[in-house]
Amino acid sequence: MARRAIRLTSRIVFCVCGVVSLLTAVPYAMLRGAELPTQSEWVIFVAALAAIGAFSVTVSLLPRAWIAGVCRMDRDDERLFALPLRLLVAFAAISYLVAVFAHFAPQTWRLNPQLMLALCPLYLVRMTFDPSPALVFLLLAPMNAAVYGSLGVTLGYLWLVSRNRRPG
Repeated sequence: MARRAIRLTSRIVFCVCGVVSLLTAVPYAMLRGAELPTQSEWVIFVAALAAIGAFSVTVSLLPRAWIAGVCRMDRDDERLFALPLRLLVAFAAISYLVAVFAHFAPQTWRLNPQLMLALCPLYLVRMTFDPSPALVFLLLAPMNAAVYGSLGVTLGYLWLVSRNRRPG
């Protein structure tokens, strides 16, 4: 029963993180770097956010047997959902802290905007207006955590696929 709860919870969390990642890509696609303090190649960033989000949503919706077949694992192997879920939690926790740090860092530190946008996609909000700490703690940092949680899911499944690959 516990395994079933973990699988169901994992699928829901994978889907939520993927959708948040897809929604985070939208402002970048709309702005295309116009009228921001920094200019960069936004297309690559939008494509990465969209691909990672689409992958997480897809994994959350695919049948377990298909995922196990691609990963070359048994359908009932607990690592099939446990490893990506652990990576999701680790990446989400770290990125939540990065988002909070980015908000509370003094302006005199002059953080590199391109680096901060890569580490904290919702740093875009801080660059355009100054959100309140409550907004950062309750909305922006959790959304940033979801984006990087989605990256954790992607890396977790890539690890499982590459680790269980048969020489050919």
